[in-house]
Amino acid sequence: MMDTLFGDTARRLFAQAYPTDVLRAVERGQAPQAAWQAVEDSGFLDALVPEDADGAGLRLADIAPLAQAVGWHAVGAPVMQTLLARAWLHAAGHTPPPGPIALAPSAIRIDADGIDAHAVGAARAAEWVLAAVPGGARLLPIAGARSVASGGHGCLDADLHWPAATVNAAALAKMADVAVADLAAVAYAGIIAGALERILDLTVEYANQRTQFGKPIGRFQAVQQQISVLAEQVWAVRTAAQLAYQSASWMPQPLLAAQGKARASAAVARAADIAHAVHGAIGVTAEYDLQCHTRRLREWRRCTGSELHWNARVGAHALAAGEQSALDFVRLHLYAVIE
Repeated sequence: MMDTLFGDTARRLFAQAYPTDVLRAVERGQAPQAAWQAVEDSGFLDALVPEDADGAGLRLADIAPLAQAVGWHAVGAPVMQTLLARAWLHAAGHTPPPGPIALAPSAIRIDADGIDAHAVGAARAAEWVLAAVPGGARLLPIAGARSVASGGHGCLDADLHWPAATVNAAALAKMADVAVADLAAVAYAGIIAGALERILDLTVEYANQRTQFGKPIGRFQAVQQQISVLAEQVWAVRTAAQLAYQSASWMPQPLLAAQGKARASAAVARAADIAHAVHGAIGVTAEYDLQCHTRRLREWRRCTGSELHWNARVGAHALAAGEQSALDFVRLHLYAVIE
């Protein structure tokens, strides 16, 4: 019941705060302060912060419906990234700042000139970046960085450079228990799951409305077969994302987070291609919502590493576990974590 109430509340919030016109404004580089303020006022961003610190004290598993709601509405702002970053910063003994926080777990270079972070997800919609560096992480202000948009049309990723003066003034946060990469992996696993459900709904609705040869195209066997494959991908990712969010605390389990992000990313290309194949030309028009979701999905797929990166991490863990069968590895290292 809590999952349903939490998810329904989140969907109503994002439907009101981030309607289509606001989503397009974000892509144009405009910062809708009222939309983000609505998210902050909701209290969702402190869902994982303990109650004695004015948070909700929820577990990671409790917020999975919120991540799916973010993806369902294709919210480009880093809602889940901020929520997880705020919990991480609090646990590390730092007061989280107001404003959206992007995560930069990799592709970071530090030298005498400062810090460079490549393709930071949702950086164009953020005010801060929690960047993983040797020895911990740095919370860096977007306002102090030179920002260059990366990616294609409407992409919210950016390449960022902070000069040495800004870097020296930045506070260093340290916490060994949870890596920034684990936060990013679990965030994107849930977001992708929600967005895939949305494109499935759009595709089924369109197939039932669009007629050809006197009947809806959804009644043709070839189209039904494609939608069935899409549904299989959607529900596989939903299951993987739910596993990624399994934890007895606010902290993600690294192996589950890695597996969730790997499975979610692996489904994106095939699912998006099927959705566009069924929709035909209308699916790529600016006025139609499908392209908003599929473009965002392809961004989220590569953020913090695609399926190849996370499969490699799971594979390295399996190899390090010794001479075990694949079934034994799942039982001992995945099922045991869930239990």
